[in-house]
Amino acid sequence: MLTNSDLVELTEFRRALHRRPEVSGEEAETAKTVVAALKLLCPTGILTGLGGHGVAAIFDSGKDGPTVLFRAELDALPIEEHNDEIAWPSEIPGKSHVCGHDGHMTMLLAFGRMISRKPVAQGRVILMFQPAEEDGSGAKAVVADPAFDEVKPDWAFAIHNDPGSPFGFVSTRVGLMNCASLGLKVMLSGKTAHAANPQDGVSPALAVAKLIPALDNLGHDEGGPRNDAFRLVTITHANIGEPNFGIAPGQAEVFATLRAAGDAGIESLEDAARNLSTSIADEYGLRVLCDIHDHFAASVNDADAYDVATRAMEAIGVPHGQESVPMRASEDFGVFGWGAKAAMLFLGSGEDHAALHNPDYDFPDDLIPMGSAIFERITRDLLGTA
Repeated sequence: MLTNSDLVELTEFRRALHRRPEVSGEEAETAKTVVAALKLLCPTGILTGLGGHGVAAIFDSGKDGPTVLFRAELDALPIEEHNDEIAWPSEIPGKSHVCGHDGHMTMLLAFGRMISRKPVAQGRVILMFQPAEEDGSGAKAVVADPAFDEVKPDWAFAIHNDPGSPFGFVSTRVGLMNCASLGLKVMLSGKTAHAANPQDGVSPALAVAKLIPALDNLGHDEGGPRNDAFRLVTITHANIGEPNFGIAPGQAEVFATLRAAGDAGIESLEDAARNLSTSIADEYGLRVLCDIHDHFAASVNDADAYDVATRAMEAIGVPHGQESVPMRASEDFGVFGWGAKAAMLFLGSGEDHAALHNPDYDFPDDLIPMGSAIFERITRDLLGTA
């Protein structure tokens, strides 16, 4: 159990993390802060530098049994915070914890306090603080790191806060939880010319005008992500030439986020978008190059892991259902499910709470004991108490 003193200390810890956000790939100081807090819990071991700045604390019973991993994220977002309601705003211009990863880390540390005081009877518990979730690269880098073999789990669980859902209500289901997605950058190259003589160049302007609606039309939103045919293309940026009135453009870029209900779907959608871009470029005599960024695998809940999580929640009186899942948004936790029985849980932050990635979002501290209690009960059900 967490004491009132625990909750006060953990709340202050979360708010300290909130003040010093670090974006994907830059989480060095956050990782150091987490390691310092973990050392006070006297784990069996601490691994650092996993897949970048990742940290894993190991609580080993010394007896045979499964390895159960619980994940939180280290990184923040490149978003300027605007929130006059809190006394702990970001001190780093242009960066903020407006997705709640500061709260997720704190929930995991709260759970660590519980495990350190009442060790498990068998197996191992791994507290995984993962880097670079926001760009989709972190989980893949962690799992690919040779050091991860030391903590490779049999089970994996994670909680993400969920504004818009009732406070304390958990949304989860068997199967797809988060869509696969990727960022497609289409670069079109022609030849500049004097604006008075555009016929002397090869402009990408008309190609961009045709490409944007054509990419959008690749989407199929009927039924949402529960429909295996779900596809969504969102144009996020476009640029043509230079901001100049005397030059007909020779270069252009179009950024699009592709989203689908599964890894096979995103592969098919990517192929279609590439082929479409090539066809339109050829039509206008342009060269084309496509780059991929922020590639997220689908997050899919294993049936056995779902059963373990829901039984744990029922045992401690946490309401749950499938109301807001699967989500269009992506989550790279699914990578941990490639080698383990995994389940993601979305913990409601309140129906009127500011949305994720909004500049006025802040993690509700009252979720800290709720999330840690769910993790703790899952652990006792799988590993017991010494």
